[in-house]
Amino acid sequence: MSEEQGLEKLRRDIQYLMDRTAILDCIARHARGHDRHDTDLLTGAYHEDGIDEHGHAINPGPRYAQWANAQHAAGAHLHTHNITTHSCDIAGDTAHCESYVLVMLLNTDQKSARIISGRYLDRLEKRNGEWKIALRRTTVDALLSGDASILKTPYFAQLGYTKGLRDKRDVSYQRPLSLEQTPERW
Repeated sequence: MSEEQGLEKLRRDIQYLMDRTAILDCIARHARGHDRHDTDLLTGAYHEDGIDEHGHAINPGPRYAQWANAQHAAGAHLHTHNITTHSCDIAGDTAHCESYVLVMLLNTDQKSARIISGRYLDRLEKRNGEWKIALRRTTVDALLSGDASILKTPYFAQLGYTKGLRDKRDVSYQRPLSLEQTPERW
């Protein structure tokens, strides 16, 4: 391989890695937006003409956050969306991705919980240099329910763990992160 060919391959490899990182960052921002009920993060993950399909609910990307936040608030006290296995096929400015997701939902009674195992099937497009979701379809592959009452026991309370919050009071927004502020605890 000539030096020129080597530099061209290096350029392509770097662009691929930058695109993959930007795509995964978009998907992670979307998950974080869910858990913090951060409308800006959720909305910003979609192109203006993007679409989200969750079962029979089909929402334009710019209105998805309003629907999702209402659904989560009605059925859960807290939740976390955990992106696990992620695959991505990039062809130019279009990417087709499959991201496995584990969603843990603490029910509103704060004594029971649900775990949903599913996948996000996404078509992302790079427009104006930015990767965003053009279409998301969601699967549910398993749904479990269980006891979460340990969160309400004196034993767990004495451990003093920080409690996740659904807004910008959550410690993840604290910049710089420090021990100066007192977070809400279980």
